[in-house]
Amino acid sequence: MTKRRVAVLIGSLRKEAFSRRLAEALRSLQPASLDLEFVDIGGLALYNADLETEPAPAAWSEFRAKVAACDAVLFVSPEYNRGMPASIKNAIDVASRPYGKAAMAGKPCAVATTSPGALGGFGANHMIRQCVMFMDMPMMQQPELYLGQVDKAIEPGGKAANDATRQLLEKFLAKFADWIERNAR
Repeated sequence: MTKRRVAVLIGSLRKEAFSRRLAEALRSLQPASLDLEFVDIGGLALYNADLETEPAPAAWSEFRAKVAACDAVLFVSPEYNRGMPASIKNAIDVASRPYGKAAMAGKPCAVATTSPGALGGFGANHMIRQCVMFMDMPMMQQPELYLGQVDKAIEPGGKAANDATRQLLEKFLAKFADWIERNAR
């Protein structure tokens, strides 16, 4: 089996973010067939077609190149006001352009969302799914990963706080690895 590079886009820009904790936990549990690579989205200027010149802004070009070099994309995001954070939407917008050359187009993907509340980022999860459909990204449907009460489930530093959480994350990653193999172009 080929080792697949996965661009991990973390929706919260806060250093101690719960979504960063989840991403770190996933990376620490990744199967040997995956290489989860965090791709920073915090320095991307808001997408503005007027800036789509030759060359494109350096941060956009670097981001697009990093995503294009990966085999798949994993969105790890909190939920803000029942939706996805602007940082994730902006990253999707930047990666979707220029039209016909989208860095994410066709890449298998999955979404993991978090919340200190009980719903685990349900609204954000589905908004992300809706936005990436435009780029014909095969989205893993099952298992879904909505991690509620993330503040109790993932310790600071990115370690699953208990066996049930660890097993949930391992199952998600194993299915994602299979999904990538079936859908990578």
